[in-house]
Formats: sequence, structure tokens, C-alpha cells
Amino acid sequence: MVHHASDEAHQARHGARLNAGAVTAEEAAEQAAALERGRLLFASECRFFFAAQQLEGLPDVAGPEIAFAGRSNVGKSSLINALVGHKALARASSQPGRTKQLNFFDLGGRLTLVDMPGYGFALAAKSVKEDWQGLMFAFLRGRPTLRRVVLLFDARVEVKTNDNETMDLLDRAAVTYQLVLTKADAVKPHVLARKEAEIAELARKHPAAYPFVLTTSSETLDGIPALRASLAELAGAAA
Repeated sequence: MVHHASDEAHQARHGARLNAGAVTAEEAAEQAAALERGRLLFASECRFFFAAQQLEGLPDVAGPEIAFAGRSNVGKSSLINALVGHKALARASSQPGRTKQLNFFDLGGRLTLVDMPGYGFALAAKSVKEDWQGLMFAFLRGRPTLRRVVLLFDARVEVKTNDNETMDLLDRAAVTYQLVLTKADAVKPHVLARKEAEIAELARKHPAAYPFVLTTSSETLDGIPALRASLAELAGAAA
């Protein structure tokens, strides 16, 4: 996955400011403008338009794509729904860890959101896990319009072996990815601070990961505007 280094560096700095807060009046104005661009984009109509279980069935390459990945029950569907302001646009599988389907959503004709199957469900058969890894790696390596993967971590749960394996897979695929904590409302502030530091340290060990972490809650919507702004910048860069 090849992007201009200057663009990626700018996006990383911009994301860090959104996460940490602006320091100067100029940065505050830039942050407000970015948040507004994110709000406007994610206020656009978002509609499901395609599902694929095999690479041969993927939709044609068009505009920029953002994929969402994470362990089963990490809150991926809830996060996507919170981003687009819908309660049930993305739906969790009735059998977590078993679905192999990639679901595609069009956001205002400017950005495609790709809901990837969850990984790490304990009851999933070995063949299902192997199929997941094979399909995901092939998709990640072969999708030229994929601009970023949003990799989710549950703030309440320790990092698992398959989380590290997924990050290694993303590094090998040379796909830029952003680490995002979910369910921040469910833990106490001091616990959340430790988790943020842990995930930030983890990100620094992986070459394809951004070195900052966004913290979100689909219940309180904390962090959702910042994530919208970060993703909207990718849509603007490709416009």
C-alpha cells in the first residue's frame, strides 16, 4: 500500500493534535475546522451496497476505503453506527467469529467503509480462523484504494495473542493502521489512562501503525468527532 510520506506525516501530526488538544489559537482553529469537516462528511447518507465472501466477489475499485477490524465483541459495529449516526447500519453477527463476509458501505459518495469480520472468537473452528487470515491478508495486499485500517481494542480487555498477530499481518501487508480504543465509558479513568499508555507503546513497536491512539465510546460518543475528522481527512486527500 503506497501513500505519499508527506501526506501520512501530516495526517499523523493532525491526528495527534486531535487526540491531545490544540496548543495555539491557530491550531485550535485548524482543529475546529477538521472536526466540522468530519461532522459534515459523516452526516452524509451512509448505505450498505455490497457484501463479499471471496476476493473474486469484491466490488470494483472506486474511491478511498477505510476498513474496520478487531476481535469479536470489540464493539466494531457499534463504533461504525456511532460514526455515521445510525443505530443499526452495521450489525453484529449472531455467531461472532464465524462470519467471513466483508461488508461495504458508501458514505456520501466520498468514502467507503469496510466492515471486516471479527477475529479471535474462541468457538470458531480452526478452518474458519485460517480462512479469515487468508481472506484478510489477500484483501489488504490487493486493494489499492484502501487508505487505512482502523484496528479496535476493547479498553476493558487485555491485549491478546491474535491482536499482535493481526498487527504483524498489517505490517507485512504494508497497510497503514490506526489503533482505537473502544468502550472507554466502561472503565475508570485511571484504568483507561494505563490502557491508553499500553496501546500507545504497542503502536510504537509496529512500523505500519500510527504512534498515537484515539479513545472512543459508542455510548457517550467521546472520541467520535476526532475519529470522524481523522477519517474525513483521508477522503479529502483523495478527492
